[in-house]
Amino acid sequence: MAAYVALADRLAEEIAEGRLKPGDRLPPQRQFAYERGIAVSTASRIYTELLRRGLVVGEVGRGTFVSGQPRQLPAAAMREPGNPGVDLEFNFAILPEQSALMAKSLSTLNDPEALQIALSPISSAGTAAARRLFAGILRREGWEPAPDTLLFTSGGRQSIAAAMATLVPTGGRCGVEAITYPLVKGIAARLGVTLVPLAIDEAGVRPDAIEKAHRETRLSALYLQPTLHNPLGMTMPAERRRAIARLAETLGITVIEDAIYGFLADEPPLAAFAPEHCMLVDGLSKRVAPGLTLGFVSTPPRFRETLMAAIRACGWMASGHATMIMERMAADGTIAELVKRKREDARRRQRAAAECLAGLQIQADPRAYHLWLTLPEHWRSEAFVAAAARRGITLTPSSAFAVGAGHAPNAVRLALAAPPFEQLQEALRTLARMLHARETYDFSE
Repeated sequence: MAAYVALADRLAEEIAEGRLKPGDRLPPQRQFAYERGIAVSTASRIYTELLRRGLVVGEVGRGTFVSGQPRQLPAAAMREPGNPGVDLEFNFAILPEQSALMAKSLSTLNDPEALQIALSPISSAGTAAARRLFAGILRREGWEPAPDTLLFTSGGRQSIAAAMATLVPTGGRCGVEAITYPLVKGIAARLGVTLVPLAIDEAGVRPDAIEKAHRETRLSALYLQPTLHNPLGMTMPAERRRAIARLAETLGITVIEDAIYGFLADEPPLAAFAPEHCMLVDGLSKRVAPGLTLGFVSTPPRFRETLMAAIRACGWMASGHATMIMERMAADGTIAELVKRKREDARRRQRAAAECLAGLQIQADPRAYHLWLTLPEHWRSEAFVAAAARRGITLTPSSAFAVGAGHAPNAVRLALAAPPFEQLQEALRTLARMLHARETYDFSE
């Protein structure tokens, strides 16, 4: 059982036993977190869970109060996240025709000779043929990695972890956009790395914010998402990319460039502007499928041996079987066909989102599989997520993406990739009705 659920259960017992009575005001989340010795994000999840169970109510500007009677929820509504009715939280696109398309290219994998190769140990450097093949898969307009710069991991997250372990020493500092990919926070914590939130504007991370942070205490690296940023959906324009590249060269900082959504766009990566100061990480979980993936790092030559050692020591190696499968799908054009179809699918879903959420404040790239929805003033992020969950829709609150200790934006991310198209449309219409209505559940601080 998740820790936050256990703490929510404890509070539920206090309510049931009368130690917390209807009308009692719960402390603000930050105070609650301090008193219990937990993170503010954990306190937020506890309050969201209590609201979902109907044990508390929120009042704008006043706070969170114990409700009169707990609402009787069906068993399905009481389970932990992970089995949503409509999943707008996890962002993996599996096209209806995808399995059949992939099966054709995998039909010969039962050949004993092929299986013998797949079962043999492989190096993080792969083979020369594999490096040439995947360099072509990663190619974008104006850029293609040199095959000898490529190393292989078991997935995109492992590529990020290996890059960070290589560039940032334990106790070191890594600059990141103030709103960023949530799992980077967990990776950094386990590596003993301090993340430094950097101010962003409509073009992406601000160069002056990088300079200021580096002056105050040296940054060992930057982790950035220039293309189809998760969760903000923005794509850094060419002039800003050039400015960041020049700054990285001037300051001697290496950028970890997360290009996991780059297959949906055509912009050249930062690595095209500063190849000696950029370590590009990518993977095939989004292009292909989360259950069958492969990660890549395109690294400046001076980091190659250290990066290989990190991948090997931490068990982030790619499997021979997954590598062989991906090689076959790359060679016969299956991956290229999946990319083409997913680009079309993402644009279709963004058009549907724009139509269903018309009149609301959304930030999105028409090529992306996600969008950033700023909520009306009468809603709060965590409360909206809880209210959506009661309607069988899972979302991600802004607090999951915020790096700094300050207040997260009053927004949520909607991942558009997973649900069947008609189900996605209906979920978006439900959210729009909730937002246009003035129903409120607030966890005011």
